Amino acid sequence: MKKKISHISLLLLVVFTLSIFLTACGGQQQGDAGKTDESQPSEQEPIKIGHEVALTGDASMWGQSEKNALEMEIEKINAAGGVDGRPLKLIAYDNRADSIEAVNVAKRLIEQDKVVAIIGPAQSGVANAISSVTEDKKVPFIGTTPTNPLVTVNEDGTVKKYAFRTCFIDPFQGTVAAQFAYDKLNAKTAAILYDVGSDYSAWLSKYFEEAFAEKGGKLVAKEAFRTGELDYRAMLGKIKQQNPDVLFIPTAQKEAALAAKQARDLGITSSLMGGDNWGSPDIISLGGSAVEGAYFVNLASLEDPEIQDFVKEYKEKYNAEPVMPNPVMAIDALYMLIDAIERAGSTDGTALAEAMENTKDLKVLTGLLTIDPETHNPLNKPAVIQQIKDGDFVYVETYVTK
Repeated sequence: MKKKISHISLLLLVVFTLSIFLTACGGQQQGDAGKTDESQPSEQEPIKIGHEVALTGDASMWGQSEKNALEMEIEKINAAGGVDGRPLKLIAYDNRADSIEAVNVAKRLIEQDKVVAIIGPAQSGVANAISSVTEDKKVPFIGTTPTNPLVTVNEDGTVKKYAFRTCFIDPFQGTVAAQFAYDKLNAKTAAILYDVGSDYSAWLSKYFEEAFAEKGGKLVAKEAFRTGELDYRAMLGKIKQQNPDVLFIPTAQKEAALAAKQARDLGITSSLMGGDNWGSPDIISLGGSAVEGAYFVNLASLEDPEIQDFVKEYKEKYNAEPVMPNPVMAIDALYMLIDAIERAGSTDGTALAEAMENTKDLKVLTGLLTIDPETHNPLNKPAVIQQIKDGDFVYVETYVTK
């Protein structure tokens, strides 16, 4: 009896051991299969898009509006199925409009967050700073409102492979301002007050001067101040002596507002003009009646017929108006990136850069977008002329250089 029981026990032990072995093998096979699946990107894995702008500080009104616009548009795109079946994910950081912080943000977005591209920055100096990172890492960025020519090309004229933008550049903006002053304001003489410490201000003044002279106008005074100075009376006194038809002040809104007040206090009656940095409510609140009637060049206007659906949608969602022109330039950049992903069939940085370089007649928020492969700038991007009237910005016209 004992012998029979031993045989049965042995048989049971063999069966039990075999079942454990088979279970372990099956589990290992399932584990190996799981590892294989994890190594392959899921169709639902999000496409990560970086966004770096000023979310705090003096330039934050534009950065926040950019972020709002992108989040609103991405929400709609994802609801419609995403891009190639994958949702978009916006990863936004504050660069405080500071070049050093912008470089840190670019590295974080690329190295840690693994974004496929970056939308922004908005300022020329900041965009120039991050291009060293994006060129090295082979990840493209699309600047929203950096207008300096050197954002997308090197000093020797060669193009930066991974740098793009959706806005016009300073030579175009300066030319528009000069031609509008001469042709529409009938200005035959002009003066310039600019910030010698700002690349934006210095270059824009140069392009205005050249274009105004080409039209046949005469520059009668050109005065400079240093960044941080708040009293321009000495420079404006010299300008007053020349009595120019137009005074061009290509500076940020704070300096422009102060200069306008001081100019009017000194009795200067010239028409005032500025660049796209004037497109902030601050210039009205700081400048008051001194800036009433002034004109400036901008990238977009709330009254632009092309963007009325967007303006309405933004106001309904955020109970505020978009702060022009940054949000529409950001959405143009988003459409440009999506188009590149679809045409490239990839999110690889080099493939995306090559596709972006060949963007042609793409329908974006502000019209049709074609990128010049030699400069990575948009071709034939029109400018908007706005006027400060009754304490508000008024759309005057969409202007194309002649």
